[in-house]
Amino acid sequence: MELNKVVKVSNYNIANNLPFTLMAGPCVLESKEHAMFMCGELVKITKNLGINLIYKSSYDKANRTSINAKRGLGLKESLKIFQDIKDKFNIPVITDIHEPHQCAEVAEVVDVLQIPAFLCRQTDLLLSAGKTGKTINVKKGQFLAPWDMKNIVSKIESTGNKNILLCERGASFGYNNLVVDMTGLPIMAETGYPVIFDATHSVQKPGGGGDKTSGNREYAPVLAKAALATGIAGIFMEVHQDPDNAPSDGPNMIELSKAEQILSEFLKFDNLAKSLM
Repeated sequence: MELNKVVKVSNYNIANNLPFTLMAGPCVLESKEHAMFMCGELVKITKNLGINLIYKSSYDKANRTSINAKRGLGLKESLKIFQDIKDKFNIPVITDIHEPHQCAEVAEVVDVLQIPAFLCRQTDLLLSAGKTGKTINVKKGQFLAPWDMKNIVSKIESTGNKNILLCERGASFGYNNLVVDMTGLPIMAETGYPVIFDATHSVQKPGGGGDKTSGNREYAPVLAKAALATGIAGIFMEVHQDPDNAPSDGPNMIELSKAEQILSEFLKFDNLAKSLM
């Protein structure tokens, strides 16, 4: 088995022994103007630090806590915005998919298809995503052991697609709480595929706000540094200029004004880990 498989996204090479790639952006698409602003700011920060950026945002938050929660701009409008982002900033884009029939259409624009944690065992969704040939980032379900991800890998590989990223985002620990088992990162890396750590969803308290999710964003950088110290391929981190007033996942998102300092600290942990590999 190849220990450090390289997955190529656009002109980026992603592997557990290479400098980390960042997936970042606001939780949900709010408007074209907001997306362009956020992407522009993140591009400036990451170029300054020499970090490869994949812009992240969701066209539909299909698993919101409340029926009244805002879900996003929808598929058609969002794909146009994603294309505009790619045209202007020349960077790849990642977004969630929820149903098999969405995969082919989303893959026409988006570079990385993300499988939400709650859907990570949905065979038809995994197969449809795999058949697009695009890179698939699979969030490990909060209910799964890290060694169970090999079965998910097998489903995607059965389509002939080996452009796979495995993403840790915490495990359920009692009610409304998640914990991260850092040993799960090297266990998933035993597949050879790049491992991504989702720093901001890992500090969620699902349903902890009654009719919404709460969380502790101040701990996201702490967990990300610990994850980087194990030697991983990337960090997933949702960022917003005003997270306290964001329509989705505000309690977990990193404030844009703090992102550059946080990312500069991440580089130090990543550089040390990679120097020992």
